[in-house]
Amino acid sequence: MTSQPLSRRPLRIVVGAVTYPPDVNGAANFGYRLATGLAGRGHEVHVICHSADRGSHRLVEDGVTVHRVGSYGTPLHPTIRACAPWQASSKADRLLAEIQPDVVHVQSHFFIGRGLINSARRRGVGLVATNHFMPENILGYLKVPRPLRRAATRVLWHRLIKHYSKAKTVTAPTPRAVQLLRENGFVARAMPVSCGIDVERYRRRAVQFRRHNPDPDTRTVLFVGRLDQEKHIDDLLRAMSMLRTEARLEIVGDGCRRAALAQLAVDLEIADRVHFAGLVDDDELLDAYARADLFCMPSTAELQSLATMEAMSAGTPVVLANAMALPHLVVPGQNGWLYPPRQVPALAAALDDVLAERATIDRMGKASEQLVSQHDIEATLSRFESIYRHAIDSRQSRERNVVRTELAS
Repeated sequence: MTSQPLSRRPLRIVVGAVTYPPDVNGAANFGYRLATGLAGRGHEVHVICHSADRGSHRLVEDGVTVHRVGSYGTPLHPTIRACAPWQASSKADRLLAEIQPDVVHVQSHFFIGRGLINSARRRGVGLVATNHFMPENILGYLKVPRPLRRAATRVLWHRLIKHYSKAKTVTAPTPRAVQLLRENGFVARAMPVSCGIDVERYRRRAVQFRRHNPDPDTRTVLFVGRLDQEKHIDDLLRAMSMLRTEARLEIVGDGCRRAALAQLAVDLEIADRVHFAGLVDDDELLDAYARADLFCMPSTAELQSLATMEAMSAGTPVVLANAMALPHLVVPGQNGWLYPPRQVPALAAALDDVLAERATIDRMGKASEQLVSQHDIEATLSRFESIYRHAIDSRQSRERNVVRTELAS
């Protein structure tokens, strides 16, 4: 591997991820797309992530060697697993000593992610970090009293910045996500790099579906994601009860709010128009995007929203809360609308505006497909390849300078 110039030779890459499929969330999906995409380009890719039990396992999955390290469940959430700091440190050290990577790319500063950060630094391995984290995504699980949330948020940001400052380069999915890092005290190098999306995969299934179902009588609104507090799906249910246009709502995903949301649909007398699909496989998810006339994301804590990008790839208009990074994905009036977060009447009006006429749905859907093309996964993979090579080259330059200094002395 070392005989070829750095700019051309395949790399040995470790992707560190607390969460990875079969976990279902944006960070896990990104980690999978990144790892398999890089492997498809000829790199040797290893993923180091938490196991679903206390045992450690190693398997080759879709061309990637996945090292699942033992972890234990937490009372916070069924998908949040942890390992002790000393366990994360020893496991990270052992695996990096065995793999001997050119670069380590972590997706989290928690647990095994932190172990990999510290081990990579000790070993002088090129280190890249991507931030998918916002305190709002975890405060609800921690059950922090509202008066203490501001202080807890500062502590959580401080911990992230402390560990991510050790990386050569830090990325976040959008310019707004990078700005958020800056606002919370991150001063090292950071740049926006989209999580990327396989646009053609979603577009192809949607074209096939719509060819056989040109104009269904009832409009379908879709939400995909975790059914948790910060997603504000209750706002979407209330907006559905106010629509002038006949429409049904399909909710794909699971979470701690599912039972409460189902009860709310009953209370609003729209249960017959709301379908809770739960967790679905890839084919079922593709079909859900294909049959949707409109995608809605009412969340106020999105650093990019892969689900929104997937819907756009399927040629679907979007109505999004005007919060965090979601405005990067909509040009109001072209591929959908933004609405003030938590303002249910405004959300209902935006949904009605899109759903009222098929011509509007088709026009905005085409605009969505065009806008999301800039986030194609191939561009993301190329960007990260350049970032990795820069991190490796910088490390090698430092090593050469050390040697020269020692020789000169």
